[in-house]
Amino acid sequence: MMKYKYQLIILGSDIHEREAILQQIQLELANLNLPTEFLKVISSTSIEREYEGNQPAFALYFGDVNGDFKDEEVTKKLLKDGTMILPIYFNDFGSEIPKVLENQNGIQYGNGEIQKISNIVLEAFELLRSTRKVFISYRRTESTSVAIQLYEALERYNFDVFLDTHSIQKGEPFQDELWHRMSDCDVVLILNTIGFLESKWCKKEFAEAGAKQIGIVQLIWPNHKVSEMDTSSHISYPLQLNDIDFVDNDFEAKGTFIQSKIDGIVRMVESVRARNLAARQDNLITEFRNIAEKNNRNVTVQPERFLTEDLPNGERIIYIPTIGVPQSMSCQSAEIKKELLGFDDVSIRLIYDDLRIREKWLNHLDWLNDNFKKDIKTLKKRDFESWLQQKQ
Repeated sequence: MMKYKYQLIILGSDIHEREAILQQIQLELANLNLPTEFLKVISSTSIEREYEGNQPAFALYFGDVNGDFKDEEVTKKLLKDGTMILPIYFNDFGSEIPKVLENQNGIQYGNGEIQKISNIVLEAFELLRSTRKVFISYRRTESTSVAIQLYEALERYNFDVFLDTHSIQKGEPFQDELWHRMSDCDVVLILNTIGFLESKWCKKEFAEAGAKQIGIVQLIWPNHKVSEMDTSSHISYPLQLNDIDFVDNDFEAKGTFIQSKIDGIVRMVESVRARNLAARQDNLITEFRNIAEKNNRNVTVQPERFLTEDLPNGERIIYIPTIGVPQSMSCQSAEIKKELLGFDDVSIRLIYDDLRIREKWLNHLDWLNDNFKKDIKTLKKRDFESWLQQKQ
């Protein structure tokens, strides 16, 4: 059973298009090899007993061609809680969507729109293949066999997995690349064997994950107890292992997990990722908004978890929170988002936390900003203040 789930809330008219969209989303999840219980679909009638405020949520509001609006009070409450809501209309937004959602960007349902709506949901939950990244932290002398086993299992589930012996190219500065790759991951999977924290590098990896606010899954070896400090972080989730979790009860250096334990760990990694990605995005958005407000810049959070700013000169800027290192795929995703939502004359800034990202990457991103006229550029966290202090 997954502890944390992505919550998809269904509001508005009870129309048959709902089922087609839900089926498409489930199909996309199946393509990612995610378990069926991964997505929790919540109707407006069950929201009081099923909705969890501390778990990532996204809502679809289906409009009504006759203007018979439903679930307005629930919609108001979700907006107040900060839940992103995507209005879906058929012919005319103004007459089919209630006034409470008039400032939200909607999407018109039509031929071929099912895939687009599904993509928006997946993007809201950061579930595209290229962003599902996990970092395995372990002590080689104690858990190499399990580390390789988990690496292979997570790869099969379409994770992009970092394992030091498999993921760092020859000639790269080992420690710089390791910190860089950790900065770019969604979850750190720690194999907490008896001697794990006795290694200064393993201990540093644990601390770095906390500093970056990355979700941590701790697998605690049998006959090993950890201090409360090691498991008290709100982003650290411990799982105590038993000898029966290992083939032939062998949890020594060459031991491996039984298959059912591997399956459970994969679900746990995805579950923790569900909560952590939303939290990291929210933290980035909140920090940017706070600095903007301090500098009298008016930015607005949109349903798809990005911000917009309309400048006095008529220009519009879109700020997209980007977890990890901005890549070409981040730019492509921004372009898709721009097209889906009907934005034309805009510039886009991918905002990101640059802590521990390798200097060569930061220099490369700055160089791209300076040498290309493309309307998609990056903005690192250390530059938020100076950027927002500029007169527009």
